Amino acid sequence: MDEITEASDAQLVTMIARYNEVALAETYRRHGGAVYGLARRVLNGASEADDVTQEIFLRLWNQPERFDPTRGTLRNFLLTQSHARSVETIRSLTARRQREINDAHKTARSAYDMQHEAWDVVLAEDVKKALGGLPPEERRAIELAYFEGHTYVKVAELLNEPEGTVKSRIRNGMKRMRATLAEAGIEGADR
Repeated sequence: MDEITEASDAQLVTMIARYNEVALAETYRRHGGAVYGLARRVLNGASEADDVTQEIFLRLWNQPERFDPTRGTLRNFLLTQSHARSVETIRSLTARRQREINDAHKTARSAYDMQHEAWDVVLAEDVKKALGGLPPEERRAIELAYFEGHTYVKVAELLNEPEGTVKSRIRNGMKRMRATLAEAGIEGADR
C-alpha cells in the first residue's frame, strides 16, 4: 500500500490505465476534494458537484491516456475538466429551465386561448340572439355598419335612407342589444 501512496501522479495514471482500482482510489484521495470544491463553487450545489466529480474520475478511469504529464500536473488536468464540465452543466440546466418556462407559458397561453375562444363562442351566440330580437330595419343597419364595416354614410346609401335615420336606427338598436345582453349577464354590456 505504501507503494501507491508514494507513487507520482503520472505513475498513478499509468496504473489506472492498467485498471488498477487502488490507483484510482489514491488519485481520488489526493485530488477529489479539489475537484469537488471547484465544481461546488461553480455550480452552487452539492448534488450537481457530486455528479461532476464522479464524471471527472470516471473519465480518468475510461480515458487515462487523455492526461499528458508533459502539459501540466494531474491536479490541473482534473481541475480544468471539473471547471469545463461544471460550466456545461450550468448551461444545460439553464437551457432546460428556459425550455420548461417556455413550455409552461405555451400551456398557460393555450389554456387561456381555449377559454377565450369558448367565451367568444358563447358571447357570439348571445350577440346573435340580441341582434335577432331587433326590428329588421335596426338589425340591417347594425349588420352593415358593424359586421360589414361600412360607414354611416355608406349604410345610408345602401339602405337608401337619410343618414340621420340610419344613425338613429343604429343607436336605438345598440341600446336594445345592450339591454338584452345585460339581462343575459354579459358583463359590461350595459355601458
